[in-house]
Formats: sequence, C-alpha cells, structure tokens
Amino acid sequence: MATTRTATTQWKGALLDGSGTVSLDTSGAGTFDVSWPSRAESANGKTSPEELIAAAHSSCFSMALSHALAGAGTPPESLRTSADVTFQPGEGITGIVLTVRGRVPGITAEQFQRAAEDAKANCPVSQALAGTSISLKAELL
Repeated sequence: MATTRTATTQWKGALLDGSGTVSLDTSGAGTFDVSWPSRAESANGKTSPEELIAAAHSSCFSMALSHALAGAGTPPESLRTSADVTFQPGEGITGIVLTVRGRVPGITAEQFQRAAEDAKANCPVSQALAGTSISLKAELL
C-alpha cells in the first residue's frame, strides 16, 4: 500500500531578502521558518531544505539498518545516526555524510559495517538521493 506525505512552503519576497515557512502537513508536527541566509550562512533558529533532507535521511537509514540487523537475528539495542548535508551556494548539495553508532549485541564490527553499507545503499532516501555523493562512518559501541 503506497503512502503519500505532504509538506507545504509559503514564501514571500525575493530569494535573498524573502523568507517563508514550511509546514509538515501530514503529521502536523510543526511549521518551521526558512530563509536564504539560514540556508547559505548561519541557521539562526531557522531550518533549510538541507536540514530537512538530513532528517529524512538519518531516520530512513536508521529504519533500514534496524530492520536488516533484526532480520539477521541481531536486533540493535540502539542506533544513533546523524546525516550531514553540505550545501554550497551556486553548486547545490555537494555531499552527505551518514554517521552511525550502534549498540548491537552478538555482532562484530565488520558485520556492523557491512549491514550499515547495505542500509546506506538500499534505504529509499539514499536511493532518491543517488545523484549525490553519500559516505558512511559506522562504529559499533
């Protein structure tokens, strides 16, 4: 069964001096301010498309890795994943670094690395971002 999720952005003004809000419509989880300076310079309490991509990527990757580990008989006690999405004005998104630290009983560091690489390659957000360089750092705690 397919699902659709919706977010809406209201923007006012030109790129450099304008601003907007993005609302997470499906969940109703919140409305967040966005602006060019918060994207290209300092966040100053506002979000950016890249931060929203980072949120989507870190959560999708964690779900994929958790599922794979459980399927192999070694469910994780915990996973902590961050996604660093780099934006370069004039170029766009230039890369993503996923960093995961996991507490997974009964697994070696090599097995954890292999499972993390597989999750990176196969989570739906990674696949949607396939045109972007995505690297991975995985550490078993």
